[in-house]
Amino acid sequence: MFVSSPEFDAVLRGLLLAMLALSWAVALVRINGLRSLSKMTNFDFIMTIALGSLIANAAQAADWREWLQPVAGMAGLFLLQHLAGRLRNSSDRIEDMLQNNPVILMRDGKIIREALKTTRVPENDLVAKLREANVLDLSEVRAVVLETTGDISVLHGNKLEETLLKGVKTL
Repeated sequence: MFVSSPEFDAVLRGLLLAMLALSWAVALVRINGLRSLSKMTNFDFIMTIALGSLIANAAQAADWREWLQPVAGMAGLFLLQHLAGRLRNSSDRIEDMLQNNPVILMRDGKIIREALKTTRVPENDLVAKLREANVLDLSEVRAVVLETTGDISVLHGNKLEETLLKGVKTL
């Protein structure tokens, strides 16, 4: 106990442990790089969720031993992410195992219904993304891609560089 009042001790402990856990997470991000909290891959997205859960667990710890486990877990997450990134860069096979492929949902003004069905993206969601991208004419849409993060990218205009579709799966 930091202080004699149990209520005040709980508040003080929560504040202190949360600040320490968050500071530790910031230090790990500085060491591992900003990519740590990106949502470029499904792995990165899950990393961000797990990190938040571990910070919450650390903030609610009743003693230092209970606090150390989530803090060690944070370090383990960053280490695993670092190793996975190195492995992904060194091997296309590992990259394929760890990473989903983006999928084309629409190409040259035509909706690919089989892709919508396979990816479970409702046509209404696709149309909403087209509106968000200020598409005024479907014939101007060069491609719509469901990214590995779950985001939908709308590429429209007069011309499309094919390099923008490198690695994108067509169903």
